[in-house]
Amino acid sequence: MEFYFRCIEWLAGMAARAGVPEANRALVATVVFWAGLTLVVVLGGVLLRRLLRRSPAEETTEAAVSVEEPAVEEPAVEEPAVEEPAVEEPAVEEPAVEEPAVEEPAVEEPAVEEPAVEEPAVEEPAVEEPAVEEPAVEEPAVEEPAVEEPAGLLRRMRAGLAKTQASLVGRIDALLRGRQGVDEELLEELEEILITADLGMKTTQQLIQALEERLDKGQVDDPAALRSALKDEIRQRLEREPSSFDLERATPFVIMVVGVNGVGKTTTIGKLAHQFVRQGKKVLVGAGDTFRAAAAEQLEVWGQRAGVEVIRQAAGSDPAAVAFDAIKAAQARKADVLLLDTAGRLHTKVNLMEELKKIRRVLDREMSGAPHETLLVVDATTGQNALVQARLFQEAVSVSALALTKLDGTARGGMLVAIGEELGLPIHYVGIGEGIEDLRPFDADLFVEALFKQDG
Repeated sequence: MEFYFRCIEWLAGMAARAGVPEANRALVATVVFWAGLTLVVVLGGVLLRRLLRRSPAEETTEAAVSVEEPAVEEPAVEEPAVEEPAVEEPAVEEPAVEEPAVEEPAVEEPAVEEPAVEEPAVEEPAVEEPAVEEPAVEEPAVEEPAVEEPAGLLRRMRAGLAKTQASLVGRIDALLRGRQGVDEELLEELEEILITADLGMKTTQQLIQALEERLDKGQVDDPAALRSALKDEIRQRLEREPSSFDLERATPFVIMVVGVNGVGKTTTIGKLAHQFVRQGKKVLVGAGDTFRAAAAEQLEVWGQRAGVEVIRQAAGSDPAAVAFDAIKAAQARKADVLLLDTAGRLHTKVNLMEELKKIRRVLDREMSGAPHETLLVVDATTGQNALVQARLFQEAVSVSALALTKLDGTARGGMLVAIGEELGLPIHYVGIGEGIEDLRPFDADLFVEALFKQDG
């Protein structure tokens, strides 16, 4: 089922790039998928017919091979592995026989040995599910912060920013290489690089003005000092508010996720749910995208991966009704976090933006102050258009934070600086890959360090 939805989503994306109208994308994707599957079945039938016509000698050879394979698999060490714990069980049964015969000595023996032996023996059968979850929590919670975060995460961030680094910092380094001093001509060329790297006109002018002030004060007297000053100015513009949600502020903590079509809202919700579950939170997801074909099914696949429940209704239902059901379920089940998906919509469609306002009113009516955060998901590959989206969504539904996806697939990562500077919105998450762990909390220092770090 997961493979089917992935194929449909991928084919719909190909149809979008081919210029197929949005209303027909799901149908085209479905037709192409089943046509391809039919072709595979036909080819498989032809291949099977050819295999059935082989000579008896070949069949005898294959039979010999098929007999030898189980003979090799029989000595699999699984059966001895099952028998070894079976030896320990009689050790527990013997004290169990002595208890009915003489109860008092049976109480004295566990007073010494059984607390040390029987307690784990009781926890294993009685609480098997937590025993499976514990390793999943221990690995990221202990190993990543202690070992992988400082060096491993920097390498992953650098890999994700490789295209942006080449188009921005790589060109800056090429400009500064061989220069002896800093003058107006150099700053003009630097300004051109910043604009073409999608930092935007306003942000670029502010950066150049800040560098000119440092130049007048004698703080920038060589290319190396200019590079360091630019790095510091970009960091200052990205250091806004803490890049994480205060989940303790309300219970349940309601996060409404918005954005245009195709930016990765559903994927982002699945990855966020995974992160919150790892933090020990009880998470519910509301499938408020009732318009897109298979949207709720895709969200349920992500819900299974993250181990969270998805509240949904039939396709075409009122999204506000889904929001109502979701927040009621979150309150009744004492969930810590409610993530509410919404249908992708163009920021220019007034009626669809009004629908988002209706959802907000329903949430606030059922729980004062909800949604506590409105997370706008933007696609980094859209460049400056992402800034336009962010501005219009902020005006319509009071966006409070940003998640920037597909940062690893674009050279336009400079627009991240423009959004932070021009809108003053905190960037909470950046996507640097397709894996469930590749949605990372945004760290301005780590981002700038990965962007400007030189090899060697």
